[in-house]
Amino acid sequence: MRPHLVCVGGEDHALRIPFLMEVRERGFQITAFSTCDGASFLRHGIAHRRYGFDRFSSGSGKSGTIRMLRKLMAELRPDIVQSFDTKPNLLAPLAARGQVPVVRTINGLGWTFSSLEPRALALRPIFCGLQWLASLWTAATVFQNLDDQAFFERYRLLGCSDKRLIAGSGIDISAFAAARHLGPPPARMREEFGLQSAEVVMFVGRLTRQKGVPTLLKSVPKVLSKRPDARFLLIGPWQSEGPFAVDESEIRRLGPEIVVLGKRQDVPSLLGMADVFAFPTEYREGVPRVLLEAGLAGLPIVASRMPGCTDVVQDEWNGYLVAPRDSDALADRIVDLLSDRERAKAMGARTAALVRERFALPGVVEQYCDLYRSVLAAQARGGLAHSASADRVAKRRLGEARR
Repeated sequence: MRPHLVCVGGEDHALRIPFLMEVRERGFQITAFSTCDGASFLRHGIAHRRYGFDRFSSGSGKSGTIRMLRKLMAELRPDIVQSFDTKPNLLAPLAARGQVPVVRTINGLGWTFSSLEPRALALRPIFCGLQWLASLWTAATVFQNLDDQAFFERYRLLGCSDKRLIAGSGIDISAFAAARHLGPPPARMREEFGLQSAEVVMFVGRLTRQKGVPTLLKSVPKVLSKRPDARFLLIGPWQSEGPFAVDESEIRRLGPEIVVLGKRQDVPSLLGMADVFAFPTEYREGVPRVLLEAGLAGLPIVASRMPGCTDVVQDEWNGYLVAPRDSDALADRIVDLLSDRERAKAMGARTAALVRERFALPGVVEQYCDLYRSVLAAQARGGLAHSASADRVAKRRLGEARR
C-alpha cells in the first residue's frame, strides 16, 4: 500500500502542484490541505481539503484552525504530514501532536524577522516560542538555506527533530520551457503593453513594502536619468495584500514608466520580455521561486543581499547583490546591466545553468522522498514511540519551561 502524504500550505499552495505530482510518481498517495478553493489540485487529480486562517492576523483564530486540521487528519489518517509556509509550519505539528509524523519546511522567516517595525520586533520572542513548541511534535525540519538553519540551531528551535538542507521546492524545467513555447512571442507581448523598444526591468512578487517595491520605485528616477528608454513592469498581487500593500499613489505618481499588470498566470512568457530582473526584497526568503524562473529565462538579476537570494545570486558572477532598502545601489546595478548587454547575457546564462544543476524538480523531490522514507522507517522501528508517551514528554517539557 502506498504511504499517504498530506501536504499543508497556504493560499499559494497550488504552486507546489508539480512538486506533489512528482512525489506521487514516486509511490505516495497525496492529499493537499490549503486555504484556496482547491480547483487547481483537482484538475491534476490531487485530493484537496480546504481549511482557513487569516495570514495577516497574529493570533486570533489559530485554535480553531488547529482543531480543523486535527479533525481532517483524524478523518484521513495519513502516514506522514508535510507543511510549508510560516503559519502552517506552526499549526500542523500542533494539530498532529505526535499522532502522525510531521516534516516542516522552513521556506524563509518572513515579515517577523525581516521588518524593523516595533510590532515585528515584539512578535519575535513569541514566534520563537511557538516554533520551539511545534518542534516537540516535529519529526524533521527541512531548511532551504543555511542562514535559516543556523538561526534555528542558535535559538534551539529544532527540539529532537531531524534536520535536512534541501535547496528550494524545485522547479519543473520542462513545464517552464513548454509554457514559454506555447505563449505569445516576446515581440507581440511588448507591443501589447506598449514596450516595443523599451529596456524592460521586471519585478515579480507581491506588491508589498516587505518585497522591496518602495525601494524599486525610488530607484526609477535615477535609472531613467541614465537610461531614458527604461520601463518598469510590476507583476503580482496587490489589492489582496491588506496592510502590507504598497499605496497605489506611490506607483501612479511615477507616470507611464511604471506598468502594473497585477497577478498573472503567464509569468514564464512575460519573463521573455524583460532585459533585467529586479528583486529588492526585504524578506528573509527561503529560495525565491521567481529568481529560479528569472534564471531559467536567462535574465541577469539584481537582488537584495538577503537569505535565500544569496543562494541563487553570486555577486558579479550571475548578477548583483545590493543592500536591502538601498535604492541608489539598486539603480546603479540596473543601469550597469542595461549598459553592458554582453555581460548581462553571460550572467543570465550562468544562472540558467545553476538552476538546472541545483534546483531541478526531480532531484529536489528525490531528496524529500528519501527523507519521508527515513521518517516512516523510524516510525516503524518505534522512532516516534507511542503518541501518548510523546505527548507526556512534550507536557513535561512545557511544564519545565513555565517554571
